[in-house]
Amino acid sequence: MANNENDDLKLVFTGSFLEAQFIGGLLEDNGIGALVRNTLEESVIAGWASGSPEDSGLVFVAEYHEEQAKALILEYQSTKE
Repeated sequence: MANNENDDLKLVFTGSFLEAQFIGGLLEDNGIGALVRNTLEESVIAGWASGSPEDSGLVFVAEYHEEQAKALILEYQSTKE
């Protein structure tokens, strides 16, 4: 993900790490750079376990892509129901 000093990252998804990886790929496929974090794994590496598998996946995008990313995620989630 190309990052400019002036770009703020915005959290657009919280869920399982597996789903966060899928959403990160979906955003990338649509031209939106995404940063996917696994907070549970990060905390274990640091020496403690924090959070749960259901909310350990976080997806961030540059601020200028936030609305477009949220719209794509909402569209994806509506197909799951």
